[in-house]
Amino acid sequence: MSATTQQKQKELFGHPVGLYVLFFTEMWERFSYYGMRAILVLYLVAETTGDNAGLGWSNGEALALYGWYTMLVYVMSIPGGWIADKFLGQKKSVLVGGILLVAGHSILAVEQMWAFYTGLGLIIAGVGMLKPNISTMVGGLYKQGDIRRDKGFTIFYIGINIGAFLSSLIVGYVGEVHGWHYGFGLAGIGMALGLIQYLVGQKHLKYVGNYSGTSENEEEKAAMKRPLTKVEKDRVVVLFISFLLVIVFWGAFEQAGGLMNIYAMDNTNRMLLGWEVPASWFQSLNAMFIIFLGTSVAAYWARRKLKGKVATSLFKMILGLIIMGTGFFFMSAASAQFESAGSSAMYWLVLAYLFHTVGELCISPVALSYITKLAPLKYASLMMGVYFAMTGFGNKLAGLLGEASESMGEFAIFTGIAVFCVVFGGIVMIFRKKLEYLTHGAEDNEREMKETEGYELADPDIN
Repeated sequence: MSATTQQKQKELFGHPVGLYVLFFTEMWERFSYYGMRAILVLYLVAETTGDNAGLGWSNGEALALYGWYTMLVYVMSIPGGWIADKFLGQKKSVLVGGILLVAGHSILAVEQMWAFYTGLGLIIAGVGMLKPNISTMVGGLYKQGDIRRDKGFTIFYIGINIGAFLSSLIVGYVGEVHGWHYGFGLAGIGMALGLIQYLVGQKHLKYVGNYSGTSENEEEKAAMKRPLTKVEKDRVVVLFISFLLVIVFWGAFEQAGGLMNIYAMDNTNRMLLGWEVPASWFQSLNAMFIIFLGTSVAAYWARRKLKGKVATSLFKMILGLIIMGTGFFFMSAASAQFESAGSSAMYWLVLAYLFHTVGELCISPVALSYITKLAPLKYASLMMGVYFAMTGFGNKLAGLLGEASESMGEFAIFTGIAVFCVVFGGIVMIFRKKLEYLTHGAEDNEREMKETEGYELADPDIN
């Protein structure tokens, strides 16, 4: 993005105040999404009789729906990003997405199958409008070359995981103990809080997320209409290649909501001091580790960058995939223990989620920041949408792998995932320097900028 509209922004803890508005908006959106995700598969496979009846589906059927749902949620980010770039701008698109999400999560509280599918459909559309555009807005708060951009995305990412952590505990508990539909309804309340907070904080987002098509700035109009330059085309190529890492990563990582969720429920000894830990609570481990480790990991990479050591986004992403893949070896050990003893210890899940988290911190917030550095101006939201679509394909892959576990067994699936991630990451690492050459110095000369000058794609008074 180019710094065309210069307005000084207020800062808090060294970052624009607008970052924290987006932080809390995304926190509540993820509270609703991950809260629903934590109980979705468990609700689908729960018996149709009893005090907390579910739908009685088989594990394979539930994982198949989970895969399709999580894929479509993110694939819809492509039209969501396109709508923002062409018609609404990111700020208004986030608002529309928030409204759809409140409606979708609320309808899920109704105990009817029409409401179940309608709610899922509205959530798919809402996430598609919100996710790519709120992430693009975060990038719009920083000038090119500001090393704080990666840190800003990590702070934003911590907001995501505070929401995920709280929802796994609160919504998971309410859903499992008091009723699945109460859990779904609670997720809707969380999204409503996020929407209210976003509306209240608009004064801190005045110069970010506005529609570029009506800008009075001739440079911006030209950038929206002209063909892509060679540099821009090369950078798009690098982004698409990096998206292969994203597909593989999320195909493995998203076993958390599916196969690992069921494994925790069926095969893990969850007794702790005479009390059985709810299976859905293990979903909170990833978020908890991110909250505690997020800023430390970001600070480590920033220090490494300033010392002149290798700390490029592509390097971080490759390393993140390898670290995350290594975590599945702990699940292989858990499966081996289950096969020999009839149950496995909880610490295997804890160790696996720890490695998954460190890997995630090296790839996910970094990828979001990377897109805002490389994406052409006129395709800023669309490229972010493509990124989330790739995570969606990864989610679908995760569902297919989870289904395959019914015939192949958990040990084979977990071990296969681990080996493939490590090997694939190593292969991409070999070609890293050639790929980075095609970015044409997009990450060169990054430095600490103490004062942020606000800038955006359009004059906020135009629309």
